[in-house]
Amino acid sequence: MSKNRRDFFRGIGSMGAGIVVGKKVLEAQEDPHAQHKQHMQHSQRKPSTKGVKPEPGAAKGQYLPVETPDVPKLPWKMVDGVKEFHLVAEPVRTEFVPGRVVDPWGYNGSVPGPTIEANEGDRVRVVFDNHLPEMTTVHWHGFEVPMNMDGVPGLGQDPVMPGGRYVYEFTLHQHGTFFYHSHFAMQEMAGMIGLFIMHPKEPYQPRVHRDFGLILQEWALLPNNTVPNTLAMEFNWLTINGKAGPACTPMLARLGERVRLRIVNLGMDHHPMHLHGNTWVVTGTEGGRVPEGAWTPGNTEIVGVAQARTMEFEAKYVGDWMLHCHLPHHMMNQMVSMVGPISHVGHGMHTGMSMENGMGMLRDGNALSEDFGPSFGRDIGESAQRERAVTHLVGSPIAVQKPQKELPPQQPPLQGHEGHKMQGHEGHQTPGGDVMYPVDDPVKKQVPGYPQDMWMDMSQLVPNKPEFHGLRPTWDRAMMGMMTLVRVLPPELYDKIIELKQQEPEEGKKPTEAKPLHQHKH
Repeated sequence: MSKNRRDFFRGIGSMGAGIVVGKKVLEAQEDPHAQHKQHMQHSQRKPSTKGVKPEPGAAKGQYLPVETPDVPKLPWKMVDGVKEFHLVAEPVRTEFVPGRVVDPWGYNGSVPGPTIEANEGDRVRVVFDNHLPEMTTVHWHGFEVPMNMDGVPGLGQDPVMPGGRYVYEFTLHQHGTFFYHSHFAMQEMAGMIGLFIMHPKEPYQPRVHRDFGLILQEWALLPNNTVPNTLAMEFNWLTINGKAGPACTPMLARLGERVRLRIVNLGMDHHPMHLHGNTWVVTGTEGGRVPEGAWTPGNTEIVGVAQARTMEFEAKYVGDWMLHCHLPHHMMNQMVSMVGPISHVGHGMHTGMSMENGMGMLRDGNALSEDFGPSFGRDIGESAQRERAVTHLVGSPIAVQKPQKELPPQQPPLQGHEGHKMQGHEGHQTPGGDVMYPVDDPVKKQVPGYPQDMWMDMSQLVPNKPEFHGLRPTWDRAMMGMMTLVRVLPPELYDKIIELKQQEPEEGKKPTEAKPLHQHKH
């Protein structure tokens, strides 16, 4: 092609570019909100990864460490070419939320137990000590190991007696999300489980910038008892990594990063885990990595009992995105269950009924008695006595002696912390809260189904951690049970939180408040 011909087409291209730029400038001048719209549109596009920094070691072919909020890592040392870990089964005292003390069983002072990380091809040795008052073993769930290392008492090994030791040793030739747990069923329900991550020899593609591990558990706790009822079939506390909302430490990602979520479930219920505002692909199970051609998109994935699911997504959208089990009763703390009749004629529905009765642990009387019917239990956390009855018989003479045509005058509002006005129907007031209903409202009580809300001030249950920095003041009001957050943050806010974390005193950096109790004497 001649020089003149090339110059001609180059000139035409420049003219076209100039026309496009001029058109955008004119549009911006005609629409004063053009820049704002452009900013909003940017959040709907896949952001540039130009500012995304790879994790240290990731570029060198090393694995990206898994972050397990509120759960520590189990350290190891190299002994004669073998990675050696020391695992201790023991009673643990912890808190699901600040002030709710619990006495489960776990490992190395943690519930769930500390996370173990190793590489495909590693030779691993786990020196296991039993500090429980009874026998136990450790099962390596999903591992392809020799039978005498599988951890089944009686079948492959003798139980490890109190004060005893057993050494597990095997070579890892798998990769993916696995876990360990006691192979005594009630000990499992007492809390004895931990993550075991096997990193592949060759990093998965596409690579992720954030890798998080979560364990789902269920607990039955009576109001004045700190020991979980491992025989219960109904549960009133639901935890992620040993914490219940709003006390679960949020997971952080910078806008534009790729995020991996590894979720393991060991309990009595399956959990449909739902992520708001994003679409993920399921890339793994408890059997390892799924071939890319079989990845499935979604935002809700059932994590069945004894299963693991691994999901990955591009953090395209700035936001504080909720991740939670979508079973409605798993989005609440300290619920009250029921046995007996489904409705009451004349007596109404009680609040604050006994948790023992609600779980079917009847001390006396008949299970179909009026006393053992359904209960709202709205204030069970602070008072377990019966309170005002709320009738099922909407609009009947029993329910409303004098029909109300207009709302009664409200009582003077209470003052909560930080000067917030506090109004709420009986049994629904919280210290320092900003509840939104009159104290007693006969008109609303005529509405079938009222009340159904799930809103209460739980700011006193939020740990003082940098990961909560920048959230809306009322973010905790509907965060209960098996709920946590994945925060996709703009670079400025992300960097600010990381700076706050670096300034945090060493005591505050500890991932869990759990503490081992006195060791078993033998």
